[in-house]
Amino acid sequence: MLAKILSSAVIGIDAYVVEVEVDIAQGLPSFSTVGLPEGAVRESKERVKAAIKNSGYHFPSDRITVNLAPADIKKEGSAFDLPMALGILAATGLVDRSSYANYLFLGELALDGLLRPVKGVLPMAIAAKELSLKGIFLPLENAPEAGVVRGIDIFPVHTLSQVVGVLTGMSHIDPFKVDTDKLFQIPDSQVDFRDVRGQENAKRALEISAAGGHNLIMIGPPGSGKTMLAKRISTVLPNLHFEESLETSKVYSVMGLMPKGMGLVTMRPFRSPHHTISDAGLIGGGQNPKPGEVSLAHNGVLFLDELPEFKKNVLEVLRQPMEDGRVTISRANSTVTYPANFMLVAAMNPCPCGFFGDAKRECTCSFNQIRRYRAKISGPLMDRIDLHLEVPSVPYKDLSATTDNGSSADILARVLKARDIQNKRFKETEIYANAGMNSRKIKQFCKIDGESGALLEKAMEKFGLSARAHARILKIGRTIADLEDSPNIKAVHLAEAIQYRTLDRR
Repeated sequence: MLAKILSSAVIGIDAYVVEVEVDIAQGLPSFSTVGLPEGAVRESKERVKAAIKNSGYHFPSDRITVNLAPADIKKEGSAFDLPMALGILAATGLVDRSSYANYLFLGELALDGLLRPVKGVLPMAIAAKELSLKGIFLPLENAPEAGVVRGIDIFPVHTLSQVVGVLTGMSHIDPFKVDTDKLFQIPDSQVDFRDVRGQENAKRALEISAAGGHNLIMIGPPGSGKTMLAKRISTVLPNLHFEESLETSKVYSVMGLMPKGMGLVTMRPFRSPHHTISDAGLIGGGQNPKPGEVSLAHNGVLFLDELPEFKKNVLEVLRQPMEDGRVTISRANSTVTYPANFMLVAAMNPCPCGFFGDAKRECTCSFNQIRRYRAKISGPLMDRIDLHLEVPSVPYKDLSATTDNGSSADILARVLKARDIQNKRFKETEIYANAGMNSRKIKQFCKIDGESGALLEKAMEKFGLSARAHARILKIGRTIADLEDSPNIKAVHLAEAIQYRTLDRR
């Protein structure tokens, strides 16, 4: 007898429906799985067999063939355990076809029949809704993740026998509901810009960076507060829109990194990989491609501390996603694209010893050592970083000051005001901030008068700035104007923007 159960699998961060076809025929006892199954899928036959027996059902001693269609795409993961077990039970006549048609089944089976959570449930739920299926049966731990998708019933289950009970009418489960409004109640942060003493220039640059979504690099001696500043930039970024949250959550769902009990990633990601990371770890890849840190930082912040300590080939792969906002990974059997629209925040010392240019401590590095150290960061990569910020050592009078510093809430209020202006400016596009403007949008929204044009021309000639640096300066100028609620970019805005191209002038 033949049974067909619907399940799902993921390619990139998008899901597709898989038909799990189970045929039981007379012959020597065997259990074979076809349809390009990977290791975990091939091993599922042992889990399925034990789960069926330990749940109190008869496992047929015939020839069992399981086909995963479409058969020309590799299947990986353990989500096919439940549909395979149900297919066997349906093929023996225990479950009627009308009870499971138009439902999706996902879940890994333990040997005693318990269901364990699986990865990629959010894109699978979206795919099920797009196909107008009635509902999804899945493990209880995955219910919050799938529940954020409206218009489809979610049935959280504990065991294989519970699923069979529902399908045969022996028991009943109410669909799972999620209040998405509660998900976006952001908890209080444990870090605040009020903790940072001094560094008013750095705070100003970080405010501009957050207001326009601009990339930023901080150069300064050890202990000047670069890492402390970077970790607080998340507190002055606007909350995720629902569309942004859904995109980011799909990446985390595929990687199995969704916060426990949460259906969506509601806070902007802050990723800080160690400098020993490989290029595949940063950008994504592997034999079966997986998202890297740049995709996990999508719609958030990617912080690279001690930037010159990263391998040069690792840093160079950042150039394309910084420009395009996505990563395309090609392999012989597949090509996948992951979103990677992140804000890069980097920190570095000015030289190997860290004290080049410091007023109080002497640098012990030679000219060639400093040149080699800075050469680890290529010109094209540095060109793509909008703001270059020098962070000097903090004097004692600032460290010991008792006056209240500007808080994250104060900075966030100004950032939100600027972002509101940008939202109205780009309401008919997919752009959320000034940093996302292309050349056409720059020409449209970054018009400058004669005085500003003369200033920018002089800076271009004197410092030898590239065309990309020219575009970056106009974007930064537009953000500074937005912070001051100015409809036009003035010369004073451009002058400040030019000051943030420090490394172009050396």
